[in-house]
Amino acid sequence: MAPGWIALIVILGVLLIGFILLVPFGIWFRALVSGAPVSIPRLIGMRLRRVKVAMIVDAYITGKKAGLDIDIATLETHYMAKGDVINVVNALISAHSAKIDLDIRTAMAIDLAGRDVLNAVKVSVNPKVIETPMISAIAKDGIELRAKARVTVRANIARLIGGAGEETIIARVGEGIVTTIGSAREHKEVLENPDSISKKVLDKGLDSGTAYEILSIDIADVDVGRNIGAQLQMDQAEADKRVAQAKAEERRALAIAQEQEMKAKTQEMRAMVVSAEAEVPKALAEALKNGKMGVMDYYNMLNLQADTAMRSAIGGENIPQEDKK
Repeated sequence: MAPGWIALIVILGVLLIGFILLVPFGIWFRALVSGAPVSIPRLIGMRLRRVKVAMIVDAYITGKKAGLDIDIATLETHYMAKGDVINVVNALISAHSAKIDLDIRTAMAIDLAGRDVLNAVKVSVNPKVIETPMISAIAKDGIELRAKARVTVRANIARLIGGAGEETIIARVGEGIVTTIGSAREHKEVLENPDSISKKVLDKGLDSGTAYEILSIDIADVDVGRNIGAQLQMDQAEADKRVAQAKAEERRALAIAQEQEMKAKTQEMRAMVVSAEAEVPKALAEALKNGKMGVMDYYNMLNLQADTAMRSAIGGENIPQEDKK
């Protein structure tokens, strides 16, 4: 055999082996017998684009068997966009079985938005219950009430894209409970009729802009807490007491300071008097020396002082003992 023919046979053999390895005949045959045929060029293109052929074809077969009008190219595009193809197809099958209007484009958009589209369909068919934490609120009479609510919601498929989640529902319900209890005149009104909270909160339209529709709000538990009003009054009285004590202490300190100032002035005046009295003998000596005062004048002054002292002594003998003290 000529060398050219041998080379040709080798090339054809290599091409045949490559074709067999490249074309997933088993997957193609499974799709064919399942009633959801896929062309060989499509399978080869998927293999070249590094798409998980088996997964895409299995999802396509499942959808076709469930009666969905889907295109395998759409599934491949969603896979390449990092979407969950199996979850989308299962969600479409569940929605189709429950007669919920959900097209594949919407399902893909919900999945790419980061939400679990299959779980959303399940919640839309079978509502779920969201339980809020214990919420504390104070009635107008100052009594604290702690309430817990169970919120029954159903997923709104049309608002899943861009709609708020469970956290928003819990926050809004909590705000509604606080507002309702806070507007109650007495805490006994709430305890006697707890369903009034549910009615008022439900009428507020808390599911606006969320991915859920609130079906009911049930108050699961209501407990009586502290008497916040009395505690606030006690705190205010204590604060007023401290302010009054501070002002009294300030006045006492001011009085002590004024007393000390008066004592200091008295001591100063006494010192001045003593100093002035000490100058009197000097002044008398100077007057006698300079001739401004005679000796007889000096003796007359001494007699006058002695007479005054005698009169004071005589007058003091007739003063009652209590007055002397």
